[in-house]
Amino acid sequence: MSHIELRDLDEDDLDAIFEMMRDEAAVEMAAFTAADPNDRDVFDEWIARQRATADVALYVVTEGGGFAGTAALFSADGEREVTYWIARHAWGRGLATEALRRLVSREPERPLFARVAAHNAASVAVLTKVGFTEVSRDIDFAPGLGRDAEEIVLVLVPTLE
Repeated sequence: MSHIELRDLDEDDLDAIFEMMRDEAAVEMAAFTAADPNDRDVFDEWIARQRATADVALYVVTEGGGFAGTAALFSADGEREVTYWIARHAWGRGLATEALRRLVSREPERPLFARVAAHNAASVAVLTKVGFTEVSRDIDFAPGLGRDAEEIVLVLVPTLE
């Protein structure tokens, strides 16, 4: 596996992120995505809001210096959450696991939560490898699928020292 890093997101990354987040296979795996992943205006508005929100930390995942995805920390309903999206060209080589390990090491707050479509076995495996455990499941509308889908909520609890 090549060297993996997280770096701050900048303007030059936006085209690559947009293309990654509209990949049909990736949208199907993520499921809980934008209603129309091909709408660049909606993407630009969404990413601008994320970048302007103080408690959102957006990172680009790089492999050997090249773009491989994104990872972020954010707050929702008073809880700190993680999210990541790995470009399809980088699937299956451990990048998501390493990127998530690096991401959670940057966030001292615990518990940390994550959400994943239940059918996304690879992402469930990544989260469990990093120490997240399932706490609940819900059925909700998944725009990436155009139908209801099961979503798993996982948590990374504080370690006892």
